Amino acid sequence: MNWISDMLSVVVDYAWGMPLVVLLMGGGLYLAIVSRFVPLLGFKHAVLLIAGKIHTDGEEESKGQLTHFRALTNALASTVGMGNIAGVAVAITQGGPGAIFWMWLAALFGMNTKFFECALSVKYRGADHEGEVQGGPMYVIQSALGKKWIPMAYLFAFFGMMGTLPLFNINQLSSYVSVQYGVDPLAIGILCAIVVGYILIGGVRSIGAWTSKLVPIMCLFYVIVALVIVVMNIEKVPSVFDQIFTYAFTGMAAWGGATGLAVRQIFIIGVKRAAFSNEAGVGTAPMAHSNAKTEEPVAEGLVAMVGPFVDTIVVCTLTALVILTTLPYESIPADAEGVLITRLAFERNFGSFGIHFLSVAVILFAFSTVLGTANYCQKCWNFLFKGKKGFGTRSFIAAYALLLIIGSVTEAGDVVNFLDICFAFMAFPNMLVTIRLAHRVRESLKDYWAKYKVA
Repeated sequence: MNWISDMLSVVVDYAWGMPLVVLLMGGGLYLAIVSRFVPLLGFKHAVLLIAGKIHTDGEEESKGQLTHFRALTNALASTVGMGNIAGVAVAITQGGPGAIFWMWLAALFGMNTKFFECALSVKYRGADHEGEVQGGPMYVIQSALGKKWIPMAYLFAFFGMMGTLPLFNINQLSSYVSVQYGVDPLAIGILCAIVVGYILIGGVRSIGAWTSKLVPIMCLFYVIVALVIVVMNIEKVPSVFDQIFTYAFTGMAAWGGATGLAVRQIFIIGVKRAAFSNEAGVGTAPMAHSNAKTEEPVAEGLVAMVGPFVDTIVVCTLTALVILTTLPYESIPADAEGVLITRLAFERNFGSFGIHFLSVAVILFAFSTVLGTANYCQKCWNFLFKGKKGFGTRSFIAAYALLLIIGSVTEAGDVVNFLDICFAFMAFPNMLVTIRLAHRVRESLKDYWAKYKVA
């Protein structure tokens, strides 16, 4: 089956060429200019909305299913996952320390992008075949752009359904548990399939209830222990930041010194891994935030932009510091699996405790992401099939559970490439539509700012 691996490697290079990177970063810059960076000035307001200290008009009567907090944790359940533990390690092995800088920059632009795409998802909500309020790029296209754009809605939904499959997270989870505890990866896949299938039967409200409990606990849990490691190696932190900034603009020698990695390559790797981690511009988060109980699109857009900050600026940065203050990047094999690199860093700092702690983190992060992406995957499934015979909720749950089992025993490199390809074909229509409709959000933003006296 080597031809499949080779094909995926070729396709992912084309999909993640400069056109997409320019669209994500250039589009993010354009959206920031259009809004005059105003959403970033509303960060405090967003936190107050999440905490329930501010209530907007129409919340009680809204057709949404989730509070601001649960909508955010549902979105974070998808983004704060193995991309933060394993994906950061992959970024370092592929692009060196410099890739982290471009992840940061992509996240800052991504905050603004996520504001726009999630505001649009609430502004142009639709309903699925069961009458439940739903949103996301496909519904935005359908409601705001007319019949000529409908093929793009189905394009997004198809690649959204494929790109939100739980392959990477279950793969990294089963790989870690297998190496660490000798458990058969297939057994891990079957166990997760049973538990996740049971939760999915309860629908989006059940997913929201679970993620609202899991996400805050796992984030706090991971951040505290990662901070302890950083403090233990505090004398190395300045040199790590120096490496990050230096290699971001000068390139670096690859492992063994045989081949040079140009700045362009490091830039692309950083943007790609940021998109894989926080999913800004990809179009997944709007599907979660569209379920919020609000009639103010701008309010939910502000809540959504907190996601990339938590995911990349906080959690990914801590993982990068844990790895780079513990392991000289020259000593990391370029083909090493991401989660096992992070495991080695925790082990060197905390011995066996570090291994077991990371085990708990891996399980929580992977499991919450599998739940979060299930919500996205089902929304795309329902948009494509609209409850047709043989493609209802039970069929979806069965298919999703089966793919958890398959993903547990699939080659890690192929999984990453496959999902990267899907993310690329989700990002193109989502970013084009978001840019096309940005002026409508800007108009709403002015009204919201005046109405709630945000600034």
